[in-house]
Amino acid sequence: MMACHDGVVPASVVAVHVSETHSFSKSSREAITLLEGQGVEGDAHCGTTVKHRSRVAADPSQPNLRQVHLIHGELFSELAAAGYEVSPGQLGENITTDGLDLLDLPVGTRLTIGTAVVALTGLRNPCQQINDFRPGLLKQVLRKGADGEVERLTGVMCVVARSGTVRPGDSVAVELPPEPHHRLTRV
Repeated sequence: MMACHDGVVPASVVAVHVSETHSFSKSSREAITLLEGQGVEGDAHCGTTVKHRSRVAADPSQPNLRQVHLIHGELFSELAAAGYEVSPGQLGENITTDGLDLLDLPVGTRLTIGTAVVALTGLRNPCQQINDFRPGLLKQVLRKGADGEVERLTGVMCVVARSGTVRPGDSVAVELPPEPHHRLTRV
């Protein structure tokens, strides 16, 4: 990736993914369409109310705060160093990014991606399905930090604030919410 004129490498989209079924991994696409207030067109998790099976069973009328799932592509390099070969889309994300520390952004951060805008709602909570995908992987993405706090490394969840199209190579612009900022927690 080339550096901008000010020397800062811009955040960008590495890959985009969708799955019409509730499968664990998602298939790569040339582009995806984000629909305001709903999610990724054609994805099993698209809708104004929850689509995650366990959440539907608990209360199907809950608002869908998990319309779009983003993972920082740097995670795949970390997993490879630990002996786990994982490719974009295999952990179920809709958008894989590069050059952006998604996990440190506060709740309400708006990301302009391609022609779409998403607002961060929280962290993805990794579950047993990750071990079903690759035995032992859950310990790599759900662990305790040096401070004893649980670290969830499998990306962030968002709602779509403005419809648009997202493609690999698109830039990602960050707009922080007004202070005080609140850390992302699992949603």
